[in-house]
This record gives sequence, structure tokens and C-alpha cells, in this order.
Amino acid sequence: MTALPESAPDEGAPRGPLAGVVVLDITRVVAGPFCSMILADLGATVVKVERPSEPDYARDFPPFLEASDGERFSAFFAQYNRNKLGLTLDLAAPEGKDVLKRLAARADVLVENFRPGTMDRLGLGHAELRKANPRLVYTAISGFGQTGPYRRRPAFDNSAQAAGGLWSMNGYPDRPPARVGTIIGDLAATMYAVIGTLAALRHAEHTGEGQLVDVAQQDSVLSLTENAVVSYTVDGKTAGPLGNAHPFVRPYELYPCKDGYVFFGGYTDKFWRLTCALFGEPGLADDPETDTMAKRFDPDVYERRVRPLLHRWMADRTRAELEELAGDTIPLTAIKDIGEVVSDPHIKERDMIVDVEYPDFGRLEMFGQPIHLDVTPARPRGLAPRAGEHTDVLLRGLAGLSDDEITALRASGVV
Repeated sequence: MTALPESAPDEGAPRGPLAGVVVLDITRVVAGPFCSMILADLGATVVKVERPSEPDYARDFPPFLEASDGERFSAFFAQYNRNKLGLTLDLAAPEGKDVLKRLAARADVLVENFRPGTMDRLGLGHAELRKANPRLVYTAISGFGQTGPYRRRPAFDNSAQAAGGLWSMNGYPDRPPARVGTIIGDLAATMYAVIGTLAALRHAEHTGEGQLVDVAQQDSVLSLTENAVVSYTVDGKTAGPLGNAHPFVRPYELYPCKDGYVFFGGYTDKFWRLTCALFGEPGLADDPETDTMAKRFDPDVYERRVRPLLHRWMADRTRAELEELAGDTIPLTAIKDIGEVVSDPHIKERDMIVDVEYPDFGRLEMFGQPIHLDVTPARPRGLAPRAGEHTDVLLRGLAGLSDDEITALRASGVV
């Protein structure tokens, strides 16, 4: 097979742990693209397949980098599609189906996030592609999964937050439930898809047997609801909105201070004793009404004794003063806006804000890769492709097509 290009290799960096793994990414927006992006950061060769006439519509999501001639490139798209190679292919055309089968025969993984049944109707579902490649790991991300009565329902992130129970638990008790302030349904499905793909890939490498990895957003969100399921099945309690409070751990929430808010979670006996000492009242650790974790967990004791005490300790101090006082001793963290996070020196040290230079468009800063490997580190500074940017080299090198065949596909609009 002809060597495939890398989108933006880090000069001198070691090859990633997934080097040599070929991934076909037939996804759009976030859940699927983020999954394949993580694999790409870890060294896999990821081929982003888009329809020629209708590429990933996240390319139209703001914010945008803008070239001097007015051309725009979505920074949103760039963040979730870095380190990939771009291929356009019409999967509805018979020639396009044939090309995808030839690509799948050479690939290790295929990721798609269509509604269940879509790829089967195209003749490109798991059962069909495994004929071309029995070792193919076929990862399907959807709203409700490949089985069950809801499998064909359209879904977005909010669908998963609603159907998975999380929406009903978020917000404040005296107000309507509120969605989690990020696309947690998409992101949770992403993480489970990555885990499932790597597990299936390991099995395929050992046995030559591929398999279907079925990840649903609803399932993924349900698994994030902490104690809600067991509280219902054991005690019959239905979780509801609690604001910033925890269902049973106290103190463990947001507290106001002079210039904003901090999180404090010193609920254990050890941390409570240290907290009383740090705030200059060590004797309060032995108060018979609040001297054990179980007593402080009691809602009445917490509201009457513990919360007012914390408010008194923190009200006249700034976030920085409180963090300096807490140091490495007790769990207290300033609640920061995203601008403060981006400029945080610890975030910088962890390489969690990375910058890349896009030809014609300029510099882009985006989040880095939270998986840190000391021998084969991730490479999060790759570029996202323009639609179909690497089509010719991929059709030659991965699908094995001749120049004449590629010319014919272009003429018919298949690529």
C-alpha cells in the first residue's frame, strides 16, 4: 500500500501508540468526529469521508477563522477534526459504495453516527462490510442504539440528556430542570465509543475477528447519573434538581466569596479538622453537633450550622486568597470562567491549550489532548482537512485506484 500523508506531524515526535491503525470516519458534528479525533491524536491514520455535495455541516458552525479573501474555516470543525485526512465520496452512488468497500477492506476501524439502519439501506452496514474485511471494527454511535424500540428515533445531545435522566436532575429545586451546560450526551458517547473501539481493536489484533461496537447517547448519559439509579431501585427516591448541592455529601458545593465563587469539598473528618484550623477556629472540629461526617451530612445540621460557618469564613476573602490559604491542604478551587482557564499556568504546563497555524487563515488555539502518555505521547497539533483535500492520494494509496479511475469518479461527481 502506498504511504499515506500525515496531516500535520510534529517534527521529531515519536509515532503514536495507534500508528499503523487506519480509521474510516463517516461521521459528522461532534460525537463521531471527536471519537475519531482522539484516535488520530494517538497516532491512527484517520480518513474523514464526506459527501461531495453535502460535507459535514459542522463546517458552518462558528466561530470562524477568516482568510484575507473572505474565505472562512470553522474553528469548531477544526477542533474536532484535527489530524485527519479528507476524502469526498458519494455513498449513494454504486461507484461510491464500491470504493468504500475497497477502503474498508484495508481499514482497521470504521466509525459512523448515522441513525440505525441508514448504512444498512446503503448496503454498507456492519454485516456487509465484514464480508470485505472480517477483522473490521465497526463503531456505530447513535441516539438510542442499534437495538430496542427507540432505535430509529432521531436524536441530538439534548435528546440524550432528556431520555437518559440527566436533564431532570439538573438545575434548582424551585425552577424547571436545566440542561447540562455542554453537549454531555455527545461527549459521553464519544468517550465510550473510544473505549469500545480500542477494546474491539485489541480483540481483532489477537484473533482476526472484528465486531460491532454499539454506543448509544441515552445509555451513555444514564451511566453518568451517579447514585440516581440505585437510590431509586433501593429506596424509591427519584432524583431531582439540587442546584449546586450534592445528593448527600456535605459540605460539597459552591460558596460565595469577595470576588466570585469557590468550590469547597472538605466533607471528610480529616479535611473538616484541617479546614477549621486553617480558618483559625480549630476548636470547632470538636463541636459535638458537627464533629463527624455523618452529622455534617444531615441536611438540618448542615443548613443551620455548617453552611453559615463557611459563608462567614469565605465572604471577606477573594478567590485567590482562599486558594492560597487552602494550598495543597484542603479541596478548595476557584470557579473560573473559560478565559481564566485558557490562561491558567497549570493548563499551560499540561499542554491543554494548543495552537496551530492554518495556512491562509492564521493561528488557532484549541483544547489539547487529556490523555498523557510518557513514551508515545499524543499529537494534538494537527490540522483539520478541507473537504476532500486528500481524495486523490487516498484513492490511490488506500483504495488502490488508478488515475483513470479517479478521473472517472470525479467526472461523475462521486468524489
